[in-house]
Amino acid sequence: MENRCENCIVRQFNSLRAMSKEELKKVSDSKTTKSIKKGESLFEEGDKLNGVYCVRGGVSKLSKLSPNGKDQIVKLATKGEVMGQRSVIAEEAANLSAVAVNDMEVCFIPKDSITTTLNSNPNFTLEVLRHMAHDLKEADDVIVNMSQKTVKQRIAEAFLYLRNNFGEDADGYLALTLSREDIANVVGTATESAIRIISEFKKQELIHTSGKKIGIKNERKLKDLVEGF
Repeated sequence: MENRCENCIVRQFNSLRAMSKEELKKVSDSKTTKSIKKGESLFEEGDKLNGVYCVRGGVSKLSKLSPNGKDQIVKLATKGEVMGQRSVIAEEAANLSAVAVNDMEVCFIPKDSITTTLNSNPNFTLEVLRHMAHDLKEADDVIVNMSQKTVKQRIAEAFLYLRNNFGEDADGYLALTLSREDIANVVGTATESAIRIISEFKKQELIHTSGKKIGIKNERKLKDLVEGF
């Protein structure tokens, strides 16, 4: 029963919360639940999407390929987020690719279920606009960070973001483990640069590492670095 949209707590985090119970029942009857393995693609940049993906569990990286063939990760989509909404509503090809960072469970909701409700429920339309406006604000912040902060500042900020949003495991490491390449793609630098800076942070005892795992050792100094002190 928890797989039914009308009973699902996840919808409280996204625009589906503005749907009526009857609308949610119709969505639930049309959707399919999928398990996505770590590293698998949900959709690729340029794909024509026939629906949206609601994240029930796990994390997906949303990235855009640059002309030189490098991925820029623009967002980490977590539990409750809806992916592909903008492409479906604008009837445009997907502007980003979505790949699972860890094992995921997602619900695929066909396009018709979204567009029909947009046309009949103004509250749902407003919620969708609010979420798109929030995404635009996040994109603005990313642009400012890229232009005004150094790579070291951006990496320090990324570690703080990962801890604040995903927490730590029992051993004090970041609960969400990103590869060094993914970290580089989040902050917009070469993988070699990210590896070198992570090594510097470790020597300065700002962080501690174990294989791919990274833990924050000195939060105060990382925050000072981000703020330019």
